[in-house]
Amino acid sequence: MIALLQRVSHASVVVDGVTIGAIGAGLMVLLCAERGDSEKQADALLAKLLAYRVFSDDAGKMNRSVSDIGGGLLLVPQFTLAADTQSGTRPSFTPAAAPEDGRRLFDYFVRQAGSLHPQVQTGQFGADMKVSLTNDGPVTFWLQVKPPLVKA
Repeated sequence: MIALLQRVSHASVVVDGVTIGAIGAGLMVLLCAERGDSEKQADALLAKLLAYRVFSDDAGKMNRSVSDIGGGLLLVPQFTLAADTQSGTRPSFTPAAAPEDGRRLFDYFVRQAGSLHPQVQTGQFGADMKVSLTNDGPVTFWLQVKPPLVKA
């Protein structure tokens, strides 16, 4: 699974003109399941994400996690993170999980996050979303928990 996390001062997701998720200070996370991913990769990625130290301590060092600061977590599904861009000028999405697996793992990730963190908001799987954010820093990190090797 892949998570592109951005430290934000605020972020929101709008679908059909309606705000469906919004947070103040915290992490806006674009989330993608890859072929071969399971709940095991989701659990490992969530644990890393909640503990990842991207917020400043009193000395100005990135030593605090979203859990430490009690920040918001906005989880947004985005299968395009798995794009293969190695050749040509059009991405291939072969590495991404099938839509039904992607939805299942996104929903699982959201449920698990909600059981471990008090402030979880989400985007909507498969929807045309308008995502707005103010990246604080800017601070952006790519986290990935690789799936087991998929046999052809």
